[in-house]
Amino acid sequence: MPPPSDIVKVAIEWPGANAQLIEIDQKKPLSSIIREVCDGWSLSGSEQFALRYADGPQLYITEQTRGEIKNGTILRLAISPGRAARQLLERIQSHGIDARLEALKELAKLSADPTFAGEFINMEGIGTLGRLVESGTHFGEMLAFTLTAFLELMDHGIVSWDLISLSFIKQIAGYVNQPMVDVSILQRSLAILESMVLNSHSLYHRVAQEITVGQLIGHLSNQEIQTYAIALINALFLKAPEDRRQEMAGTLAQKHLRSIILNHVIRGNRPIKAEMAHQLYVLQVLTFNLLEERMMTKMDPSDQAQRDVIFELRRIAFDGDNDPSNAEKRKAMYTKDYKMLGFTNHVNPAVDFTQTPPGMLALDNMLYLAKLHQDTYVRIVLENSSREDKHECPFGRCAIELTRMLCEILQVGELPNEGCNDYHPMFFTHDRAWEEFFCVCIQLLNKTWKEMRATAEDFNKVMQVVREQITRALAMKPSSLDQLKSKLRSLSYSEILRLRQSERMSQDDFQSPPIIELRERIQPEILELIKQQRLNRLCEGSCFRKLGNRRRQEKFWFCRLSLNHKVLHYGDLDESPQGEVPFEMLTDKIPVSDIKSVVTGKDCPHMKEKSALKQNKEVLELAFSILYDPDEALNFVAPNKYEYCIWTDGLCALLGREMGSDLTRSDLDTLISMEMKLRLLDLENITIPEAPPPVPKEPSTYNFTYNYG
Repeated sequence: MPPPSDIVKVAIEWPGANAQLIEIDQKKPLSSIIREVCDGWSLSGSEQFALRYADGPQLYITEQTRGEIKNGTILRLAISPGRAARQLLERIQSHGIDARLEALKELAKLSADPTFAGEFINMEGIGTLGRLVESGTHFGEMLAFTLTAFLELMDHGIVSWDLISLSFIKQIAGYVNQPMVDVSILQRSLAILESMVLNSHSLYHRVAQEITVGQLIGHLSNQEIQTYAIALINALFLKAPEDRRQEMAGTLAQKHLRSIILNHVIRGNRPIKAEMAHQLYVLQVLTFNLLEERMMTKMDPSDQAQRDVIFELRRIAFDGDNDPSNAEKRKAMYTKDYKMLGFTNHVNPAVDFTQTPPGMLALDNMLYLAKLHQDTYVRIVLENSSREDKHECPFGRCAIELTRMLCEILQVGELPNEGCNDYHPMFFTHDRAWEEFFCVCIQLLNKTWKEMRATAEDFNKVMQVVREQITRALAMKPSSLDQLKSKLRSLSYSEILRLRQSERMSQDDFQSPPIIELRERIQPEILELIKQQRLNRLCEGSCFRKLGNRRRQEKFWFCRLSLNHKVLHYGDLDESPQGEVPFEMLTDKIPVSDIKSVVTGKDCPHMKEKSALKQNKEVLELAFSILYDPDEALNFVAPNKYEYCIWTDGLCALLGREMGSDLTRSDLDTLISMEMKLRLLDLENITIPEAPPPVPKEPSTYNFTYNYG
């Protein structure tokens, strides 16, 4: 019979005595249980004792937390929190250095316990620790334990940070600014300053007077303290008032700071831990939040300075220095140019920037592209202005919508999320990372528009695809903008469609047991179908280029499998054949029974020769060889990847081995999906006749062709 739910079996230890194995009745007062334990060891004054966990943080057990005790837990009888706090407070003020050090070490450990912390703080313990720090007489381990205890006690939130004295702040800031300070002291000093800034508005100003971002930059090269340094930088940035935020932004935008973070943190020789990743994420968010003001600023159509920026966009695109003097002609020409630039409002494009977000931020991005990447800007504008009207990509409208989208993706204007580590290394590789990111994405948008052959009616569809391309690329965490470009190139519109289809096939509906069973039943049939197709292609044969040291004149040879699949016929040709080569022209042959194995790539004999060192990677990837008796080889270099897959798969099928090329895997997935859809469709539309005649089942047949590579 199981014990009652309110009875817990535990072991309780006491130094120098055998452990007691007891059953704790959770209905009894904790004081009664402690009294019984003390009686078991003949200890008087049970009110001076308490129970703590023997393992882990060794927290005190209270009436509020006793419900967390589990069966088999090991507890320890200890002096009560109040008694421990009183003893430690006396010992840390003693004159003996060794006794004080041991007391501070124990205090640093116990301060994480909220029960002990409450008792110690009620005895004015925080003030005592503060005075020890202000005195400047503690160094090394003693100071490190003092600061640890202080920080742990303050983190409980029992005492307001506003009570901290200015002299204490100056002393802590002094440790940060000193060139030679122990790492453990630096870590705790930086953590204390961070907590001051985050928890007190008045202390922010005091800390900001003592510590600058420039002083913290030097600590970023030290891997032991760089996390604490970035955390303090983030805190100063986050709590800075509006009048100081732009000043801090200028400091953060310094190339020196960015390069140190990139080289010593992101590209350092240690893996980035979760806390550092979070601080980098926070720094990234705070940096992008500097864009919020421009994002939420509407353009004033009557502001000539703002309108001049639009004129500049037009001038760069169309080189319009020599405008007609006639006002009417100039107005008509401007309207035409603004239409070619892709603005929604052709007469007054300033109106396009009155919606927030993205407000003036979109115009800033467009001007950056036009000035810093002028060739790209002009190419995009002129390329679309020369297209048919229905297929032109409206640059202005796209740039505005893209800016809004990027703000949403990067959460511009939102506060950092606790526990989020989603930072992107590439944003630390460029002084104008946001603008460069926009420039990459606007080129992607233009490319995707062409791939989709989109019209104005497809605008929202194109933007959805572009959003998916960008978010998928960001999820791969490119380390640089060049890597981002590379990943976006691989995420073409056709690839997005393929990924969508693949993911739909992987959804829960296709993971249900009946569907999995159907797939397993279909797979052998489809594999046999692919095998037969590969063997049929080998029977048709293929032409291969002959490799030799002298290549003044290209020579060819042809190879094909006999119709009964027993012999490989091959022979030289003077030129590439236009059709099927008859067996009579192929003078050499290899019995399939003599074939020992098929090898590929660098394992091929003709790729191991000295002359093969000159071959490029592409040739290596297309090479395969048939090894046959006695120690002979027939060497191939396929004309393309498709023929390589067909022949290597076909030869494996011929020898009764598994076909493992990318082409086979792709064909298998495609054909299984097609067959499953057909069978599921048949099930949906099935009608049961009154007397169904027996119909023999015919195997599924497909007539499929390839366009591979």
